[in-house]
Amino acid sequence: MTNRDQYTPGPAGGAQVRKDGEKWTLIVVRELRHPPAMVWQALTDPAQLSEWAPFDADRNLDAVGPVKLTAIGAPSRQVSETTVTRAEAPKLLEYSWGGNDLRWEFEPLGSGTRLTLWHNIDRRYISWGAAGWHICFDVLDRLLAGEPIGRMVGADVIKFGGWQRLNTEYATLFGVE
Repeated sequence: MTNRDQYTPGPAGGAQVRKDGEKWTLIVVRELRHPPAMVWQALTDPAQLSEWAPFDADRNLDAVGPVKLTAIGAPSRQVSETTVTRAEAPKLLEYSWGGNDLRWEFEPLGSGTRLTLWHNIDRRYISWGAAGWHICFDVLDRLLAGEPIGRMVGADVIKFGGWQRLNTEYATLFGVE
């Protein structure tokens, strides 16, 4: 069992920003050692989302249709009434959260998965988002490996020293200090 206190995120990387005028998209790529079907479950099943994602879902995200996503760790309760617009297991998942579009692409990579997240996000928060998703992906990877360390999101993760470092590194990487 991995001890959460021993967790330290690696250096910033695997992320880039696509700029289209004022619209910025954060693109995070992570290679996971688990097959796409297993990763798909972790990204769609509410019980698994509650172990690693920055929000809870009121239903499985594996089908198109309305869903409520509740931000975790926000100063006040934030519920986004949204819609899953594409759910093509285990290849593609699209929905919006807090007014921002998220697109997850699953690509087989040997016995694992190359997971790509496209998240359009306000330029002022792009390094925050990159740091947050970096840690979420680490937590997801450990969860899939059967070594859960528990969700680290919202205000709790900002107090975590590794997030501060990652935020600074991503800001430098993206040129948004």
